[in-house]
Amino acid sequence: MLTVLNGYPGVGKLSIGQKLAELLNGRLVDNHTLWNLAFALTERKTPAFYETIRTVRRLADDLICKLPDEVPVDMTEALTAGSAFCEEYWAGLERLSQSRGPLLVVHVHCDLEENKRRIQSVERDLKRKPHDAGYAVQNHKRARGLLGKNAEHLLELDVSELTAPDAARKIAHWVQNFRADYREAAMPHSPD
Repeated sequence: MLTVLNGYPGVGKLSIGQKLAELLNGRLVDNHTLWNLAFALTERKTPAFYETIRTVRRLADDLICKLPDEVPVDMTEALTAGSAFCEEYWAGLERLSQSRGPLLVVHVHCDLEENKRRIQSVERDLKRKPHDAGYAVQNHKRARGLLGKNAEHLLELDVSELTAPDAARKIAHWVQNFRADYREAAMPHSPD
């Protein structure tokens, strides 16, 4: 099972994803884990930048596919419509889900004021994440849609007033209900 938390920078995806992985006894792959090598060693938005991300992503996908099927994988992403690279990346997630079981998508949102507050966290700067409130304003004004809105299994979650553990519990509940229904549907039923 592959659960993707997709949302604008600074909404709390990593904090939520860490708690979610604990609750589901799964693995977390944060988008910055995959992108930081490109940020550190190439110029942003150059062919080398994108090729570095693709290479690291292929390695991550291979390792994810080697995990036992019962180990859930949670990923964080900030993938929006209108970007050819984001759409290519999203298509890769859909292909990965064919090997890892169903793709569960959670769109993580928060209101602008909360997004501005969260994005300015000092920890974000230490992790090479955008930390300027103007970046949050730009994302809200531009309002490019998050990829995955047409996913078969989609949860829209406003976390403006939720702590990371509370949001993770809501997502875990949704995932666990889905998992139970999925297992039941996959079990052979004896004729009456």
